[in-house]
Amino acid sequence: MKRRDLLAGTGAALLLASARLPADIPGEPSMYGLIGRMKAVSGQRDALIALMLEEIGAMPGCLSYIVARDPADADGIWITEVWDSAASHKASLSLPAVQQVIARAKPLIAGFGEHFETAPVGGHGLARASA
Repeated sequence: MKRRDLLAGTGAALLLASARLPADIPGEPSMYGLIGRMKAVSGQRDALIALMLEEIGAMPGCLSYIVARDPADADGIWITEVWDSAASHKASLSLPAVQQVIARAKPLIAGFGEHFETAPVGGHGLARASA
């Protein structure tokens, strides 16, 4: 094994170890995550992204909300969310500010693609909900 490969492997292992948090503690609620794909009306992706980013600071329980352009699709958007609980996510959908953004965004949405629920355990930039 070359020294460079050894150093790269060791560095990767340290990064992964520092990014993980301990497994869920019994009795504590686990975090709730969503990863989904959305398709904007042709030519409206940036306008839709701008709307989606308007009210992100006012969502209690939201630990991470990332909106990303799909580099392989000019109209594709990926949304990655982490919440302190599924209940917080559900409650956010009834917030007046979120409802207003949804109403304004509907004409810019052509459809929805893949959708995955996850159980996040931690990572770089994501503090455990109870911390």
